[in-house]
Amino acid sequence: MPSFAQLVRRVEEELGQGHRYAHSVRVARCADLLAQRHGADPRKARLAGLLHDLARLYSPERLVAECEARGLPIDIAERRHPMLLHAKLGAAIASERFGVRDPLVLSAIEKHTTAAGEMSSLDCIVYLADSLEPGRSFPERADLWRLALDDLAGAMRAVLLLTIRHNARKGVGSVPATLAAAASFGLTVADGVPPEVRASAS
Repeated sequence: MPSFAQLVRRVEEELGQGHRYAHSVRVARCADLLAQRHGADPRKARLAGLLHDLARLYSPERLVAECEARGLPIDIAERRHPMLLHAKLGAAIASERFGVRDPLVLSAIEKHTTAAGEMSSLDCIVYLADSLEPGRSFPERADLWRLALDDLAGAMRAVLLLTIRHNARKGVGSVPATLAAAASFGLTVADGVPPEVRASAS
């Protein structure tokens, strides 16, 4: 495995866009800090954070084509919104081009966009680092970041709830993986989750 400095240079070349590269570096730093605070492996967190968006700039057509070429499953939600595939494909690219073999790191990359019904601490750390890195500008970000530093599960509940509400306001249903994550973290109608979301998650 190359050194982290070598990986940073390779990711910059792979992405070919300064904005996405800077985001990836910020996510790596945030994931490292969250891992230190919550007893996870900072090296794995930093690696997953750095590599999480390797396929983010691919076109929808390319995402579908490359997933199909690898035999990666594509569900109904992913067919409808191919950008969701960048996480799954990114994990494959991390393995193929960057030599990542650690299943925990690959899982964290794969789950960073939608979350999932079953998530390890590392999965949660990378999901939150991506959602809450300082380049994000939504009003709740700073408070949620402070929460994430102290309470990983609490931050997951808060970010998932914010995401579901945001999708509902846009008239876009949350995908099954996000609904399963919400259910697994105990979100209920009493928390403000719309009843139809809970029905979809069950």
